[in-house]
Amino acid sequence: MDEPFITLHDITIRLRDKFILPHTSWKILTGQHWAILGPNGAGKSSLVRVLTGDVPHVRGSIIHHFREHPSEIIGHVSSELQEHLIARENFHDMSRYFAGKLHDFEKARTTILAGDHDGVDGSPDLGKIVDILGISYLLDRGIRYLSSGEMRKVLIARALIKSPKLLILDEPFAGIDAQSRNKIVESIAELVRQGLQIILVTHHAQEILPFISNILFIKNGNVLMQGKRNDVLTTENLNRLYDVKYFDRAFTLEKRKSGSVRSASYRNGILVDMRNVSVKYGNAPVLNNVNWTVRRHENWAIVGPNGSGKTTLLSLIAGDNPQAYANEIYLFGKRRGSGESIWDIKARIGMVSSEIQTLYRKEITASDVVASGIFDSIGLYRNLNSEHKLQVDKWVEFFGISHIANNIFTHLSFGERRMVLLSRSMVKSPELLILDEPCQGLDQENRKLFMGLIEMIGRNTDTNLVYVTHYQDELPACIDHVLTLKKPELYETGTTI
Repeated sequence: MDEPFITLHDITIRLRDKFILPHTSWKILTGQHWAILGPNGAGKSSLVRVLTGDVPHVRGSIIHHFREHPSEIIGHVSSELQEHLIARENFHDMSRYFAGKLHDFEKARTTILAGDHDGVDGSPDLGKIVDILGISYLLDRGIRYLSSGEMRKVLIARALIKSPKLLILDEPFAGIDAQSRNKIVESIAELVRQGLQIILVTHHAQEILPFISNILFIKNGNVLMQGKRNDVLTTENLNRLYDVKYFDRAFTLEKRKSGSVRSASYRNGILVDMRNVSVKYGNAPVLNNVNWTVRRHENWAIVGPNGSGKTTLLSLIAGDNPQAYANEIYLFGKRRGSGESIWDIKARIGMVSSEIQTLYRKEITASDVVASGIFDSIGLYRNLNSEHKLQVDKWVEFFGISHIANNIFTHLSFGERRMVLLSRSMVKSPELLILDEPCQGLDQENRKLFMGLIEMIGRNTDTNLVYVTHYQDELPACIDHVLTLKKPELYETGTTI
């Protein structure tokens, strides 16, 4: 138990054109389980990627006290990996088009087996792992059709398929419902009893698993402290890690204009009207006979387990799902398919989701990403007038991201990119703001700040909210209506949700 497993001695990490975590030393012993906490952009994900060899170090030494290559015995799950796989899938669309294989998408089975070069379709490990995670029904579904939570489970299976000695879990429960989280924790605990070591990167102190023995804090690109769990994980130390006084920041917004022309531009003030909506992918039902109406000045939460169709429902509203035309759906008083363009819809909707974050792969500044929300484009291809620039500056300041506005978007941490996309979603003051797991990747400080901002938007502006989350404590107080979805196999014919 006291034998060294991985040793980092006086290293400094190179992250593109800057150096972080200078003179860092960290010894991981066999049998130890670590949790790493710190604010957005502190360097947590970079530190664990040094262990796998994916991020270089420029000083010091890293010693792996085992014979195998790190990629053979270290499994890794992260939001960045999830983004990479989906972006790769989108990149292959052009070749599929020219090959006439428009529906030849990568399936979850292939993604999982890619984690082990020796993996085979009929291996007993595959069946055991998917049973543990409860994802056997996803194996033959294209990964682009998986929800964020379903994809995260696939990535955990991908990391486990090679029977690693060390499993790095970087925000592993993002987008996963409470029941599934509990099941995954039980499964990981059993693997730990069998000898698997864990390194957990998280923003939620309450998600630190019971068997975690050691804690490492990172702040401002430096190791703040490290040691045994009971010595480090105290309220006083957590307050040092997260700048609690920053929570007191105050903001003001214009009061709601209840009689505005825009708000009354559709019949009876109904923004969304869905009537007996059903969606299938192949033979798999995703939504079954859903009836739902959203009216002006209503703020909705959509809740339900992974696979209940929350993301699909949002795509029907946002204009990104062609099955909207096969259903009776009215948006802002007009039926889908009655002549409106997808851009007419998007002009009235702001949206934050992991899928949108994945689409931004080109090197443009965070400020330009915010500005692209004015034109509903992925990237900025038009010049801004003076009014546009004022809007961009207003929301960049509102969300507290002025200090990273000129940084390249893809060079930011996952949580920092999420704050940029929140600003992008509001830059045109939309009638409907769709937030799909918006706090995913946000640290304690930014999460509390964001919740306060969304509360103000929901109460003081003409923007109506549709909010999806698996965490009850992340629901803003301004939410006054809840839509609860069930998995399709649990629906009764003609059920009204």
